[in-house]
Amino acid sequence: MDIKEFFEQSSGKWFAQRTHYNLASQAAGSSKAEIEIEFLAVDAPEIVQLCEQQHVSSAQACGGLKISWDNSVDWGGTKEKGFAILVAVPDSENPQTGKFLRGSSNPKEQSLAGDYAIGEDEALTLTLENGSLHAEERLWFASPNLRLRSSFVKNNGRFSDSTFYSEIRRMVAPAT
Repeated sequence: MDIKEFFEQSSGKWFAQRTHYNLASQAAGSSKAEIEIEFLAVDAPEIVQLCEQQHVSSAQACGGLKISWDNSVDWGGTKEKGFAILVAVPDSENPQTGKFLRGSSNPKEQSLAGDYAIGEDEALTLTLENGSLHAEERLWFASPNLRLRSSFVKNNGRFSDSTFYSEIRRMVAPAT
């Protein structure tokens, strides 16, 4: 599986459950969200704009994702809606690795760039380093309709956050 196939398989509507641990404060929490993932072609305006912001030619990209979330299904939680754009720029010599660009619907967040790799197990690992911050997220499919994610964040070389997600694809019943 290459990055484009991984992105295409991720497309759809998902119900997500998240468990989060903040190691610094020793706090744990869980939440739920509705996620919609849309595959974007390389000429999509969102991809072109994000590539321009990161000084990357959109011709080098192989596509991207628009990931929208709404956690209003989580009773009692802080309500959040938003989206992120993720663009893959494969390495020309080894397309199982490359750069990824990330943009956000939050104007206070700057766009970011990191690295990706798809392992022999077809899991996608995203790695981001920004100063003393190191973040890593691993995504994989347990089945075509069950996607799992785990992530951790290190600040100044120390683990600060760990999160696990399970995402179940929403299926549409056929018309009768």
